[in-house]
Amino acid sequence: MQEALRALLIQDMARGLLLAAAAALIVLVTGGGWIALLKRANIRKRARNEGSDTMVSYGQITMGGIMIIVPVVVLTIVFNLIDRWSMLLPLSVMLGYGILGAVDDYYSLDVVQSKTYGLTERVKGALQWLIAVMASVILYLPAPYGLGHSGMVFVPFIGPLDVGIYVIPIAACIIWVTVNAVNITDGVDGLSGWTLMVAFGAYGVIAFLNGDFTNLMALCFTLVGACAGYLWYNAHPATVIMGDLGSMAFGGVLAIVALQSQQWLLLPIIGIIFVVEGLSSFIQIGYFKYTRRVTGTPVRLLKMAPLHHHLRMSGWSNPQITQRFVVITMASAMVAIALAMRA
Repeated sequence: MQEALRALLIQDMARGLLLAAAAALIVLVTGGGWIALLKRANIRKRARNEGSDTMVSYGQITMGGIMIIVPVVVLTIVFNLIDRWSMLLPLSVMLGYGILGAVDDYYSLDVVQSKTYGLTERVKGALQWLIAVMASVILYLPAPYGLGHSGMVFVPFIGPLDVGIYVIPIAACIIWVTVNAVNITDGVDGLSGWTLMVAFGAYGVIAFLNGDFTNLMALCFTLVGACAGYLWYNAHPATVIMGDLGSMAFGGVLAIVALQSQQWLLLPIIGIIFVVEGLSSFIQIGYFKYTRRVTGTPVRLLKMAPLHHHLRMSGWSNPQITQRFVVITMASAMVAIALAMRA
């Protein structure tokens, strides 16, 4: 029996690695075509005043997330969906947030020149919450209405813990926070692609070690390969950026992977950079508003939020920020994998 299980796991690992290689190859081969199409449509970010003395002029080709989403969806449908219908949830969340991100990107383009830079925060936030709540309910409800995941979560050194129906609000918060944190992180060439690649790789390893989530392992490795292919075009100086279309989509699917694997307690460790970047923006905005209300003179803790902007204005180059943040992410991912083995 043990030999049979080991053989099945090795077979699933081989399938996951082949999907990763296929995704990387497809993105590499088709990426140039996608970029040419985006250029012809003039899909470029327009300049935006970030509220500091520095004007951040984007002007880059955006919505590059489409070149990752399409291969992942196609490969998953063909090779990782039949008899693995639970994969419909991460795919649906990825597509839902991808569409929302695409609309947000559309209103931030040079060719559109809308009165608002993207969707308003209220509208975007409401739609983000709607997708998060729907996904959380589907995750919890029993078949045929949902995936029937109880509120189970693996706690390092303790074991499985059932939080019951409370998993619905917890999951919704995790999805919403992760989507926005990844979106905030997408501001330096290669940063979001690398950190997402490491995060999906870590969850792929965790799913493999568990043995019961080989479908998630295959999805994670497919995403790893697609991100690797994207980094060919997003390396400094970037030819294309993923935009909200990509960052929101992959933030959403990362949260779903964490929830379906029942290892969501490890997400803040694996996504340590997402946490730091998100907190830096939250604290900056909060302190700015607090000092303006109390003293009448707003004060910024950072030169510019999120943290990568502050570091860039402090003299760090784009490659330095990316490489150092990736080193931190890799170290955190290894810690998280070790903790998963202790659950």
